[in-house]
Amino acid sequence: MTTRAVRRKRAATNVTLDAELVAQARKLGVSISEASNQGLERAVKKAEAERWLKENKPALDSYNEWIEANGLPLERHRLF
Repeated sequence: MTTRAVRRKRAATNVTLDAELVAQARKLGVSISEASNQGLERAVKKAEAERWLKENKPALDSYNEWIEANGLPLERHRLF
């Protein structure tokens, strides 16, 4: 993140977390809200990537089949 935090609209929610983990976080001064937000952001990005792969699998498979059958386009220009 940059030195100036991006302000986003926040939504209050209730979550259930491991009690020992919460106690450890508080003891260490970890912001539970910020850590939860970061973890949720990573989970959402992962889910979006998995959804994209699933939605585009037919096109990716088709392209890979074409490459196997025909080789890489412009392969003759490769220097390695």
